[in-house]
Amino acid sequence: MNATQEKLKVQLEQAIVAAFGADLAGVDPILVSASNPKFGDYQANVALSLSKKLGKQPRAIAGAIVEKLDVSEICEPPEIAGPGFINLKLKTVYLEAQLNTIQADRRLGVPAAKTPKREIVDFSSPNIAKEMHVGHLRSTIIGDSIARILEFLGHDVLRLNHVGDWGTQFGMLIAYLREVYPEALTTANALDIGDLVSFYRKAKLRFDADEAFQETARQEVVRLQAGAEDTLHAWKLLCEQSRWEFQIIYDLLDIKLIERGESFYNPLLSGVVEDLEKSGLLVENQGAKCVFLEGFTNREGEPLPLIVQKSDGGYNYATTDLASLRYRIQQDEAKRIIYVTDAGQGNHFAQFFQVACKAGWIPDDVELVHVPFGLVLGEDGRRFQTRSGDTVRLRDLLDEAVSRTHADLKARLQEEERQETEEFINEVARVVGISAVKYADLSQNRTSNYIFSYDKMLDLKGNTAPYMLYVYARIQGISRKGDINFEELGNNAVLLEHETELALAKYLLQLNEVISSVEQDLMPNRLCEYLYELSKKFNQFYDRHQGVQVLEAQEPQRTSRLVLCDLTARTLKLGLSLLGIQVLERM
Repeated sequence: MNATQEKLKVQLEQAIVAAFGADLAGVDPILVSASNPKFGDYQANVALSLSKKLGKQPRAIAGAIVEKLDVSEICEPPEIAGPGFINLKLKTVYLEAQLNTIQADRRLGVPAAKTPKREIVDFSSPNIAKEMHVGHLRSTIIGDSIARILEFLGHDVLRLNHVGDWGTQFGMLIAYLREVYPEALTTANALDIGDLVSFYRKAKLRFDADEAFQETARQEVVRLQAGAEDTLHAWKLLCEQSRWEFQIIYDLLDIKLIERGESFYNPLLSGVVEDLEKSGLLVENQGAKCVFLEGFTNREGEPLPLIVQKSDGGYNYATTDLASLRYRIQQDEAKRIIYVTDAGQGNHFAQFFQVACKAGWIPDDVELVHVPFGLVLGEDGRRFQTRSGDTVRLRDLLDEAVSRTHADLKARLQEEERQETEEFINEVARVVGISAVKYADLSQNRTSNYIFSYDKMLDLKGNTAPYMLYVYARIQGISRKGDINFEELGNNAVLLEHETELALAKYLLQLNEVISSVEQDLMPNRLCEYLYELSKKFNQFYDRHQGVQVLEAQEPQRTSRLVLCDLTARTLKLGLSLLGIQVLERM
């Protein structure tokens, strides 16, 4: 709820009490945005809900409330419509004052959090010795955007990359490389990531088919866990090689992360099992130590256990996740822990959250949140894959977006008979290509699958990054053409005269409400929807006045329209930056 809506809600609550007595203190006035602009900006529906309680007709109740309602500083006189809706229309002078206030505010009217919290966002999480692929796209982009929004609001955010860097697979890979490429275990950068992935696949085939090799691999795991110098050195080299490859992608996407892999929590795993035993939650089942869960059953309808220590004494993902959760609460002192993973892991999170709660590890002031997302699909509606059926490498996907943008831009420049340097073309292609991929993902409801289409995401029309980057660049073009320094525009300059100016003004003032909603529900697509609608409203304003009419208008209209242009550009720039998208002054 934005500041204006809050003020109106308070006034309505006071009017209800004044009209019908203190017994109705705290009654929700049911204040919502008007469904149709011709009825005003807000609509209070409380009269209908009070009809039965008060034994009166809704219109009579609405009339009594309006008699006691003082919103004269904010709204035109309230109107009663239909069976008893109270319609409220904001005064133009009020809107002008609000815009003049945010014009001087670098945060555009979005306040910092009143009580900043330590928040952890766990996202991206690739596996060592494997390449990042399209399956890592959503976690990386959604997690980064959530972190950016929380940071902007003033929260103390720890961005964690919980990489898969421990376990049986490393014994398997090291054992195989000892046989076929021992240099990779002693020399840095002896393999590139593609070769490493190829060796990993061959090692897995060997592991699945050869019992003797399985035992050799298990011995390597034992040596790794025991800290054997040669095995530990080999493991570190493999991790460093993967990190170097990951960083190329993170740099392309402008992603900042702190790596804290599964290996970090390895010394804490035995303590997890020990404490669960002390709490009386552990049950031995077929040699494994388990916690039985409520609400989860197997195919036979029997309670489903969460295994925290296998029958051979080893640990699994759940044990590591429990250890990391405890560490994040006890050592990192996090108050909200956000896990950004695919929806398919929903049961896993529900299960280990339940175990942690049963064990009493979750204080009342700590919130655990799983942020699930759907799949990236190809245009055939199936999982997005290469023509050969392989998983699409994330690096290839990003390079393809940039390459297509480069080709489209060169064709457009040729059509416009416009000359630009190769440096300009490369930079625009990079920014637009990467932004298009990010925005196409973030603009979807994250809980849904979506179809990946280069053609749609790179379109200059519609709900795409190129469309909004073009709107921003168009505004900067007005500045260049008129030799205008937006920062030097006068204060108290906004005058709203035309309906397109009023519509744009009202939308500019909703930024705080939108960011606040994303902070709570962690749905970045709400911010995308807002920026898209804002862009459309600016274009309606622009089409009404045209850039020439903005610059050549008489004062005070000229400065007022320039302020609206500037506020739109600043809002787009801020909103896109919270999505991890860079703007361009020219396109």
